[in-house]
Amino acid sequence: MVPPSQQGSFLPLDRFPLAVRPLLAWAATFAAVAVAFWIRYAADSTLPPGFPFVSFFPAVILISVLFGARYGAAAAMLGGVLAWYFFIPPKRAFNLDVGSLAAMGFYALIVATEVLIIHWLQRANGHLAEERERSTALARTRALLFDELQHRVSNNLQAVAGLLALQRRRLADPQAAEALAEASQRVALIGRISRRLYDADENGKGLAAFLTALLDEVVEANGRSDIARRVDCPPDLRLSTEQALPVALVVAESIANAIEHGLGEHCAPAIAIEVVTAGRQLSITVVDNGGKLPAAFSAEATNSLGLSIATMLARQTGGRYVITGGPETRACLMMPQASSGQDVRPHTEDERQRRSA
Repeated sequence: MVPPSQQGSFLPLDRFPLAVRPLLAWAATFAAVAVAFWIRYAADSTLPPGFPFVSFFPAVILISVLFGARYGAAAAMLGGVLAWYFFIPPKRAFNLDVGSLAAMGFYALIVATEVLIIHWLQRANGHLAEERERSTALARTRALLFDELQHRVSNNLQAVAGLLALQRRRLADPQAAEALAEASQRVALIGRISRRLYDADENGKGLAAFLTALLDEVVEANGRSDIARRVDCPPDLRLSTEQALPVALVVAESIANAIEHGLGEHCAPAIAIEVVTAGRQLSITVVDNGGKLPAAFSAEATNSLGLSIATMLARQTGGRYVITGGPETRACLMMPQASSGQDVRPHTEDERQRRSA
């Protein structure tokens, strides 16, 4: 019988021995032996002496694989009796001389080995199927727990953002109130996107889908439904788990700055994210069509806290953050790319020093 853990498995071998009615299994066993007997009987005149069991071996293997060791042993016994009576000289008699007994002993040894090996393989395969099922259940549980953890972290961050907003309302100092407002907005943003930052399997995030969701999240959080959005990113790029948070914060800061300071009134507002790879370099650029920044603008020279944070986070990824003005404002995060070109990995300060050396 097939263990319950094997039912529904994608591996065909896990379905053997088949879970069928005993009557059907016995009928198939007798039918296989009958076919083997007919083949051996039809070929009796053409086969040389010494091959009384040749057609029964495949029948024993087939029945053992399909229905298990019990039916395989029955097929072996029935085939042995037929071969002994019809094909071992003197034919049509159960002769007990040394030659007949030696032939039957040889046959018994071979079929017993076949049945036992198939039985042990099926048992081992059954244990493997159970382990796979157990591992799958553990993986599902782990994913559920991870999702619940991310949900709770997101809720806690939203609660912190709410507390900061409440505290801001009680401040009389405009600068302090503005600082708390910015902090509240950043914490709330991290809370909204935290469930997208990581995955339970730690396989990294698809960069195109990640940036698309992030762009939508930030735009909607700012209450703007009139902004055209576009993400141009190679589909095979992935963002490493370790780098998800700094990249998300830098890109979110760039989008928020474009919404707050970049978009103008003279044309329909639009924000695009463009991802380009060149050699071992990956560039993520947030482009808006406001054109409000001068061409000589420098993110490192500004006193903006948000841009200072973005510059610092860019350095943590082993890259840099550059903003250029003109007809379009381009906020570009440039970081090193893994040698495979498929996965972006962060580098510690020691790693960057070793690379530069």
